[in-house]
Amino acid sequence: MFNRRRITAALIGLLVLVLGGWLVKDVVSDGSTTAPSTSAGAPAQGGAAVPGADSGLPLKALSALPTQAADTWKLIQQGGPYPYPRNDDVVFQNREKLLPGKKTGYYHEYTVKTPGSADRGARRLITGSSHEVYYTGDHYASFVVVDPAR
Repeated sequence: MFNRRRITAALIGLLVLVLGGWLVKDVVSDGSTTAPSTSAGAPAQGGAAVPGADSGLPLKALSALPTQAADTWKLIQQGGPYPYPRNDDVVFQNREKLLPGKKTGYYHEYTVKTPGSADRGARRLITGSSHEVYYTGDHYASFVVVDPAR
């Protein structure tokens, strides 16, 4: 009988530890506490961290993306005009849930022209309200964090 109580107590203790770890992981992923540093969060030029680098997505320099991405970035900084006014600077819904979860209206999307494409193509820049910039070359199937300073 004594061994059953010990086993039961050990299982309950293990269950509490697992649930506690799960809750801590959720708190950290929601951004309520400091996330662990990664090489993706390395400082950009000027010593400031790249916004969005803590998302866990790969980090790429703007200069490493197609040249049309830099053209789109310049338009974003100027406030337009955009080549697809009905589709650019519109709210990005993040339906794929690949970007960090934020309230509707946090992200906006912009077309990155694809030479030879009969339509808008699959390439986009997504900006966040905290100055993050993300790029997708495959119509939201994957993203990278963009460092516009490089």
